[in-house]
Amino acid sequence: MKSIKRNLGLIMTTLILILGVHACQKVNSPVPSGNRLIPNATDSKEASYTMVVFLGHDAKNCPGCVLLGGRLCHIECQGPGDKCMAASAVTLNTVGTTVTATTTDTFGLTTEDFFLMPDRSLSYTDENNNRIFLNIPEQLLFRDSTTQQFTFTGLFFSDGPVYSND
Repeated sequence: MKSIKRNLGLIMTTLILILGVHACQKVNSPVPSGNRLIPNATDSKEASYTMVVFLGHDAKNCPGCVLLGGRLCHIECQGPGDKCMAASAVTLNTVGTTVTATTTDTFGLTTEDFFLMPDRSLSYTDENNNRIFLNIPEQLLFRDSTTQQFTFTGLFFSDGPVYSND
């Protein structure tokens, strides 16, 4: 039974990561409220998850997402909205009440050296089968020059979604 669960988990994770290879797939309406955190089956001591988020908007609806070279620019499939789906493997680290998430796949979210994460509440079912939410406040992340990973900070769990995921 444990082997079946592990194989099913690997299959699900593989499918989600395959979708994540094209980290920014444009979504035709209606967009499901699929912002979620999925546990990955692993033999590692470190808990691994797949983070799935819907984000991004059309350039014509963008007042300027990121300041680049002194100019506000639109970056496709980043920031507020639900135009694109992005998926990335992450590990969570909790110290006291402080939660961080670090990507473990290099380019799951973007090939850029930065990532504009909108505030998101990710649905998660814990080990007791309770539905809870991992909340990620809006943040501009920069890729670590050595590891090539992004680290999300200020995350927290709650019984209900804190953000509207718009």
